[in-house]
Amino acid sequence: MLARLNNIEDYACRFLLGVFVLLLFAQVVLRVVFGIGYSWMEELARYAFIWFVFLGAAHAAHLGAHNRLQTHINLLPRKVALGLLLFVDLIWVGFCLILAYKSLDLISLLTEFPYASPALGWSLAYVYYIFPIAFTLMAFRVLQVQYMKLVHGVEPGDVDAQEVEKITQKSPRDDDTVYTIKAES
Repeated sequence: MLARLNNIEDYACRFLLGVFVLLLFAQVVLRVVFGIGYSWMEELARYAFIWFVFLGAAHAAHLGAHNRLQTHINLLPRKVALGLLLFVDLIWVGFCLILAYKSLDLISLLTEFPYASPALGWSLAYVYYIFPIAFTLMAFRVLQVQYMKLVHGVEPGDVDAQEVEKITQKSPRDDDTVYTIKAES
C-alpha cells in the first residue's frame, strides 16, 4: 500500500512538472513564432505548478528532505536528539492538520459562493483541493518517517548527499579510468 502511495506521489509530481514545462514551452513558442498566446495555457500551467509544489512538499517529507538546522541537533546525545526531533515533528504535524482543516473551510466557502478562474472557468474550489490533500499527506509522511525512525530504526538518509554521490560517480567503461570525487565531511 505504501509503495503504491510512494509511486503515486512520485509519478504525480513528474506528470505535473511535465505538464507545467510543456505548457509554458508551447506558450513561448506560440508567442515568439506566431505572435499569439492562450490565457488558458498559462492558467493551467499555474495550477499544475501549484499542485506540483504541494505534492512535492509531501513527497519531500516522506524522503526526509526538508531543510533542518541539523548541526546543533547532532551535538546532542542521540536519545535527546530523537526526542527533540519528535517534538518538532509533532508540532509540524499539528500545523499541517490545522492548515488542512482551515483549507476545507475555504473550499466550503468557494463552494457556497463560487468563484470561477478567468480563463478556464473552473471553480477555484477544485484547484484549492490540493491544500487539504497535500497537508494531510504531509502530516502522514512526517509521522511515517518518525515511526520508521523510532520503531524500526530506519533513518531516511540524506537525500542531497545521495544525489551528489550518484552524480559524482562515473560509470566505468572498458577503456576509461573511474574517478570518484568524495566530499569532505
